[in-house]
Amino acid sequence: MVEKSDIEAIFSIELQWIKDEVLKNKVVNVWKEAADRGCWKSLDDVPFTLLIKDSGKLTDHTKRITNLAKAIYDQRQEDLNLDFLIAGALLHDVGKLLEYEHKGGEFVKGEFGKKFRHPVSGALLAKELNLPDEVVLIIYSHSHEGDNLKRSPEAVIVNHCDFIDFEIKKSLV
Repeated sequence: MVEKSDIEAIFSIELQWIKDEVLKNKVVNVWKEAADRGCWKSLDDVPFTLLIKDSGKLTDHTKRITNLAKAIYDQRQEDLNLDFLIAGALLHDVGKLLEYEHKGGEFVKGEFGKKFRHPVSGALLAKELNLPDEVVLIIYSHSHEGDNLKRSPEAVIVNHCDFIDFEIKKSLV
């Protein structure tokens, strides 16, 4: 069983960038709830993607995206919301804990995941746990589901960081 302390340890650096303590706790709670509902024993078991064999850990991907997003934020002069950006980056793929399952010795898309891709399930879970709509939008729109939406600047950053990381990983196969 994944504990809140496990989540806080894995994302210890990135969580410090969220100044709003209530939001920070909600981010941890979403990860905890997703891990519980997905019956994960460890976050380090969850793969980054099912589309690339041996893609690595979702937690490592999440940290890369969050660090990339923070680096972009640090270079911008606009009035961006760092708390929403970091919360959205940390949660953008949390729905994979609901989409994927370990079955027959391999990771596969589960029955729930066949109905709801991770951007949808992650956004629904974040909404259920009372995260701000701005964070829910980042989660929902980080992938192709958001292509016909007006993304916020923070959502644009997470969307592009996610695809940069995925495309690099894919090019190395």
